[in-house]
This record gives sequence, C-alpha cells and structure tokens, in this order.
Amino acid sequence: MWTITNVMDIYALLTASLTLFAVIDIVGSIPLLIDIKKTQGHIHSIQVTLYSGLLMFLFLFTGDKLLTLLGIDIPSFAIAGSIVIFIIGLEMILGHRLFKEEKHIMSSAIVPIAFPLIAGAGTITAILSLKAEFSNQILALAIGLNLLIVFLVLKLIPFIEGKIKEAGLSVLRRIFGVILLAISVKIFTTNLGNLIMLWQ
Repeated sequence: MWTITNVMDIYALLTASLTLFAVIDIVGSIPLLIDIKKTQGHIHSIQVTLYSGLLMFLFLFTGDKLLTLLGIDIPSFAIAGSIVIFIIGLEMILGHRLFKEEKHIMSSAIVPIAFPLIAGAGTITAILSLKAEFSNQILALAIGLNLLIVFLVLKLIPFIEGKIKEAGLSVLRRIFGVILLAISVKIFTTNLGNLIMLWQ
C-alpha cells in the first residue's frame, strides 16, 4: 500500500495541490458562484463535487493513453500545458481574460459549475501536464484535497456572500497568479530537458 513516507512526497503533494488550487481558482470564482446561486436559487454542492471529481480522475488515469493514441508524448503535452498555465497565471495577475468563458447558465450541476468552471480545460491541462512531474498517487491525493476545498467553498457560498469584499478576492487571485507563473516555468524547463533527451 502506497503512503507518504518522506519530505519529498510531502513537498510533491503540496506543489501539485497548490498548482491545481491556483488553476481551479475556486476562491476567485466565488463572485460567479454567487451569481449562479442567485440565478438558480441553490448550488448542489455534492453533485458538483462528484461530477468535477469524475472528470478530473478520468483524465488522470486515461489521459496519457489518449495522448498515446494521438501520437503525443507527455513532455510535449506538458510544455504545451505549461504555456496554457502561464497564460492563466497572467490572467489572474492582470485581471484580463484571454480565454473566453461560457456565459449562458443551465440549471444542471454539470454546466457551468463542474465544467467548465471547476474541471475545465485549464484544470485538465494542468493534470495531464503534472503527470510528467508527479506520480498518479500524488496527483490523486492532490485532486482529492482540492475537491474537498471545492465542496467546502460551495457549501459556504451562502455564508461567504456578503462577507468577503471584492478587493480581498482580487488580492488572492494575484497571489496565486504569481505562484502559477513560477510553477509553469518550472514545468516548461523540466520537460524541455526531457524532450531534448527524447530527441537525442
């Protein structure tokens, strides 16, 4: 049975968890979640969390097989993914959206909350990119921790509404944007070396 046994495992889990936390950006999505709650009347926290987890774990355990079928190696995808993560980080820092989000809202727990808000293209790209850096066990734990955070935030939306000022959310987004930029650069440089080794 696999367990976290050393400092490196803890460091890897922390890094993977923070990366996913920054990409998912559930804290920065609170204003949108509040708007959805006002429109739908209620957010089904358990359903949203389950659907989001299903999508994340599906790509965690089958994403590399899909890439193999497409003839794409993990380092190449990780480099492409690091560029996407870099852009997401810039968006968080600059407060300007480069990726256009789906605007219409359905009453389903899947759209738009589970997908694309939580387990969207950025999250899926991050998971597949992180597979080049960390084991599936580490990533599974990181996904689990983030799903727990997502569930708690969704449950607390009624309480959070009116408690947190927009300025506070803006500061948090920028902090995690900087963290995301640093992590994306690390993923890029590490996998560029791996890719050069594959070419040799």
